Amino acid sequence: MKVRTLVLLIAAGLAPAALAQAPSAGRANIPKFCTNCHKAGADEVMGNFENVAFKSQSIQLRVDGATEIVKFDPKAIAVFEGGDPKPAEALRDMRKGHESKIAFVEKDGVKTATRIWFKGPIKIAPEKLVKYDDVAALVAMGPEAGKYVLVDSRPLPRVQEGTIPTAINVPFTTKGFDALAAKMLPADKATRIVFFCQGITCMLSPNSLRRAEALGYTNARVYREGWPEWTQKSVGVLAGAHLKAAWIDKGIPHVLIDARPAAEVAQGFIPGAVAIAPGQVKAALAGFPAKEKKAPIMVYDGGDGKAAMAVASAITGAGYPFVTVVTGGFEGWKGAGYAVATGAPATKVAFVPRPRPGDIGIDAFRALAAKTPADTLILDVRNSDEANAGMIKGAKLIPDEELLARVAELPKDKRIVAHCSTGVRAEMAYHKLKERGFNVAFVKGDIEIAKDGSFTIEPN
Repeated sequence: MKVRTLVLLIAAGLAPAALAQAPSAGRANIPKFCTNCHKAGADEVMGNFENVAFKSQSIQLRVDGATEIVKFDPKAIAVFEGGDPKPAEALRDMRKGHESKIAFVEKDGVKTATRIWFKGPIKIAPEKLVKYDDVAALVAMGPEAGKYVLVDSRPLPRVQEGTIPTAINVPFTTKGFDALAAKMLPADKATRIVFFCQGITCMLSPNSLRRAEALGYTNARVYREGWPEWTQKSVGVLAGAHLKAAWIDKGIPHVLIDARPAAEVAQGFIPGAVAIAPGQVKAALAGFPAKEKKAPIMVYDGGDGKAAMAVASAITGAGYPFVTVVTGGFEGWKGAGYAVATGAPATKVAFVPRPRPGDIGIDAFRALAAKTPADTLILDVRNSDEANAGMIKGAKLIPDEELLARVAELPKDKRIVAHCSTGVRAEMAYHKLKERGFNVAFVKGDIEIAKDGSFTIEPN
């Protein structure tokens, strides 16, 4: 297959999917994404680190769509990052989303961590690495002039979030990669190939490199920093099919910008788009969401990508990450038969992040606390010493570390809304109770409660 054809696969949303993994019996203890390179033992759980609560001595991991809560003793747990031992206090500074593995012992249904490992940077021989500037130079030339193939080694769900321009998708799998590579990679094994994946801790591109070399490719390299670094420094691309399937159809919050002239926009636009032409970007930036919200921003034009790239580059240059250009633009969208909106498009950007599952929001919690219905119980999961300073009127106190032992005290016929001082322990309590069949929610926010029960709550 020719390189030009390969490049077009990603633009058309036809990237090959990774071979399906057989479902494991019972609850998964490792994300599907990780099974390409790793296995978890029966007394282990692997996932993405979400939170730690020292007051309730609990660690929260995300395993695909599920949440795992594991207890720990700060004096006994062994913590490692990239093979190096760390003090238990280092858990406070671990980034959210960091790949991790916990070894635990289980007694009476409660898992207690003995060790937690955080993944360190993948080690690759320096001569096998390429840097951002090298990749950017190749992308600027294009595959034909630059005589290269850029390969996204991630599975399709990740590619649907965006990829580096000119990349093809050859997802690494422990089974089937060789056959897939034979179909997708160039026949000339001296061709320059650059693999990338989800960043410095991701094994997919290093494993792709090793397999490619075993297949006889002699000029393969890895852009180890990969997609995460690219999104911070430059503009990515997103297939129209992926915009529809992974974002619009699923209702995932994002910002979609139509960069065409007003006269063209008036004839129809992609649903949810905000009209911002290249000359309007500077003024429009004042109304963009705060950078720390990391809003995914997609830009499209009529189809050639020039206006969209100008707008996207200006947004990236202003310090916004996660900006992509929709390949094929509006004409590609319309040509695929997707829905087209008519009328007046929005002219101001609005972005409301999707709340975490179970979070009722600050305004709803304020209203609930002001007048708690008879069918609702506010559950305070702070420690007793915190609660002694003040509790919301009518709330029931069960510290999070005592929750499982005292779960019989909670009503099954009421809605339970948990809170703590920040939302971390409240969210952990939510998952514990939801798993046991309770009708439960929580609130995320910084709460200060006075002795008389009055309180303030602010976003965090």
